[in-house]
Amino acid sequence: MGGDQAAAREHRPARGAAARAGLQHQGPPGAVGVGRLRFGSPAEAGLDAALAARIVPAAEAFLDGPDAAYPGFVLLAARHGVVVAHEARGFAVRHGGESVPMRADTVFDLASLSKLYTAVVVVRLAERGLLGLDEPVGRWLPAFRGAELTARRLLTHTSGLPAWLDLEPYADDAARLAAIAGLRTTDEPVGGEGGYRYSDLGLIVLGALAERATGRGLDALVAELVTGPLGLADTRYNPPAAWRERIAATEYQPWTGRGMVRGSVHDENAYRMGGVAGHAGVFATAWDVAVLAQTMLDGGRYGGKRLLGERWVREMVTDHNGGLGEGAARGLGWQLNQPSYMGRLASPTAFGHTGFTGTSVVADAATGVLLVLLTNRVHPGRDRGRDGAYRLAPAAALAAAAGL
Repeated sequence: MGGDQAAAREHRPARGAAARAGLQHQGPPGAVGVGRLRFGSPAEAGLDAALAARIVPAAEAFLDGPDAAYPGFVLLAARHGVVVAHEARGFAVRHGGESVPMRADTVFDLASLSKLYTAVVVVRLAERGLLGLDEPVGRWLPAFRGAELTARRLLTHTSGLPAWLDLEPYADDAARLAAIAGLRTTDEPVGGEGGYRYSDLGLIVLGALAERATGRGLDALVAELVTGPLGLADTRYNPPAAWRERIAATEYQPWTGRGMVRGSVHDENAYRMGGVAGHAGVFATAWDVAVLAQTMLDGGRYGGKRLLGERWVREMVTDHNGGLGEGAARGLGWQLNQPSYMGRLASPTAFGHTGFTGTSVVADAATGVLLVLLTNRVHPGRDRGRDGAYRLAPAAALAAAAGL
């Protein structure tokens, strides 16, 4: 085991019955059943050792040269719960004469991977009967009364909400939600052909829904319902100052007065919301992200503890958007079978997500593969790595090692 690995180890402590009958993606929760992630050899993981040795170099190829996509990264690759690579390369900070090496326990701004934590919170609340996935959101959020809007539609990005709105002009949550509610249009189809539209705003609404249904802040809910039960000590909103030396910097933003953004959320709307939002704001290590994904692979269990019932895990990794076009496959929060970033790991049972800052996770219960790639792509500026090729290369290497 390398030094980075040893150091990292020390830090871990449908819409309706008719639609659901036709769900296309039904990954088999509980197919792996590993208990906990552990380090092991490629042979133990069912991987070709020579090909597995190419996974980290595949990501290293994007550190420098004409294809440079990021200053640094942390990569974790596993199969059947056996971690064969957990490596850090490059720099967490490289700007203005400052160079901070990347570490295996570096903490990243997850950007849109934060949506997964919101999704788990909402599904756990549904499991407890505190809200219904198919009941009107307006029951809890008055701004949406009269709208045919449900948590399920928000989770599957079929709510009719646009991708984004600048929330700077709105002073508080009530004003923001009213502005978002006013964006819903009746002339765009929802729930039929063309009804899918990826939306940050939908997850902002979901976060507000969870808060209103429980009377608790979203950060507290993520801690209580996700990170606490899984023992994710390196995952949270608004990381404390004591974490700063472990945090990968994102963008240099002199035009906002923030300078080099490091330790506060990169996403502008989440920043205006105090760093806690349903669509962005979570910070975590690669190991902690891998634990969340492995929990899904194991049907909602990790380390002998159950986070979600298998029925709910199946709901989360089943396609609710059949017939809505290429790229629309979504479970409850999870993206499904997306060749655009999963590459050769894409399959009818693959699930994952990406984040604007250069983060991604891919897992597949049928094959047991798990790949986490956290980068600081937007450091010091956001113009590199937009084509996502850096995600495809290590995915292809892991797929080759697994014989996929």
